[in-house]
Amino acid sequence: MTTCRSRLRHPIVIVGFCLAFGLALAHHAGLRLNSTRSIPIGLYRMSNDPIEKGAYVLWCPPERSEFDLAKERGYIGAGFCPGGYGNMMKKVVASGHDVVSVTDEGVLINGTLMPASQPFEADSLGRPLPRFRVTNHVLASSELLLMSDTNPRSFDARYFGPIPHETIQSTIQPLWTW
Repeated sequence: MTTCRSRLRHPIVIVGFCLAFGLALAHHAGLRLNSTRSIPIGLYRMSNDPIEKGAYVLWCPPERSEFDLAKERGYIGAGFCPGGYGNMMKKVVASGHDVVSVTDEGVLINGTLMPASQPFEADSLGRPLPRFRVTNHVLASSELLLMSDTNPRSFDARYFGPIPHETIQSTIQPLWTW
C-alpha cells in the first residue's frame, strides 16, 4: 500500500537529484555564482583571458594567518582550497612592477589613490582587522594586488597585501550581474 507521504517523497527526490546534477554540470562548465559584494553579484564564466589589471579573478587564498582569521570570522567561506578556505573573487588592481603603498589614508597604485580604499581598523562588529601597511613596494612579477571595486568594506589587499600569481585559478567574465 502506497501512502500519500511516499508519493510526495518521490517527486522531491527527483527534483533534488535534477537540481544537484544541473549545478554540478554548470560548475563543470566553468560557471560560478558570486553572492558576495566584492565584485558585482551575479553569474560568471571562467575564462582563459590573461590575468591583467582590471580583470576579475577566481583564486584560492594562500595559507596565512589573515585568511585563517577571515575564515573564522566568516569573511570568507570554507571550501576546497588549501587551508580549507573557499574561493574568493576580486579585481586585479596592480601587478608586477607597479608601485604600491597601503597606508592609513588608502591604497596608492603608482602614486594614484584608489577611491574608497581607506582601511578600516575594525570590522562591522568592532573586532580589529589585520593590518597590512607598506610604502612604495614594487610588486614582483609573481605578485598581484586584489581588491574590491564595489564594496569599501571588503576583505581585500588592504588587510592581506599582495598575493602570489600562482593562487589565481582563472579570470572570470560576468554573464549576468545585478
